[in-house]
Amino acid sequence: MQHLWTIIGVTDVTRSFAWYQSLLGHPATQPAHDYFGQIVDTDGTVLLCLHRWGDHEHPSLASPDHAKPGNGLLLFFRVDDFDQALGRARGLVAALEEEPGINPNTGTKEFALRDPDGYYVMISSLSAA
Repeated sequence: MQHLWTIIGVTDVTRSFAWYQSLLGHPATQPAHDYFGQIVDTDGTVLLCLHRWGDHEHPSLASPDHAKPGNGLLLFFRVDDFDQALGRARGLVAALEEEPGINPNTGTKEFALRDPDGYYVMISSLSAA
């Protein structure tokens, strides 16, 4: 078995950690460190890792000044509680990047928003509409 751990650079791990937990409907907990945290599904699967910019000398996480955060990256989450996720999302941002609609390729409902660091986050229903 293989798993991908997506790690994004963030300004404030604790703030981003709480934001993603809220968006995904997870109970509020604290990240393991002030410089790194993992958003984990109920089965233990790591969904997203948050790493503070500039820590540990990782070349691609040195600074958001080298490129706009999220350039070339789409965080795409498939959820089984789409309508509830939409409600949570509306409570986290002033406006969605994309209002809910049906993806013509997958037949699933989707919407998009930006996280606190500017990453583009797409939420898609797990099953077709």
